Amino acid sequence: MDVMTREQRRKNMQHIRSRDTRIEVLLRKALWARGHRYRKNVKGLPGQPDIVLTKHKIAIFCDGEFFHGKDWEVLRVRLENSNNSDFWISKISRNRQRDDEINKKLLFMGWTVIRFWGDEIKKHTDECVKVVEEVIWELKMEEGNGFE
Repeated sequence: MDVMTREQRRKNMQHIRSRDTRIEVLLRKALWARGHRYRKNVKGLPGQPDIVLTKHKIAIFCDGEFFHGKDWEVLRVRLENSNNSDFWISKISRNRQRDDEINKKLLFMGWTVIRFWGDEIKKHTDECVKVVEEVIWELKMEEGNGFE
């Protein structure tokens, strides 16, 4: 049984943000400080990536652990024993499936996709920035441009 009333739960769920979340802002600030310029939530791309480095064709997603199903096998078992389990298992399964579809579409369009979990960004922001910088470096090496 839910510990909140329907009205409380509804209000709580309405305040879950889809843009400019704490983890997105944290990663964006760190990228900006390192000199990386980006666009936010580009509507013309599948999935409207949270951060887009257009110069390098890199799409970055900042995923929350619950709604995107981190450690899905463990989370699914926990959800099976919870309230409204059919709804949540279906919702998170569909989110995971949609994430895979978006990744494939972007890859087909020639984009590099990077997905970070929220906890990774919160606890290891610098390492997330290093991952992005390594991808940029690898893409430059593939193009044969190197660093000019």
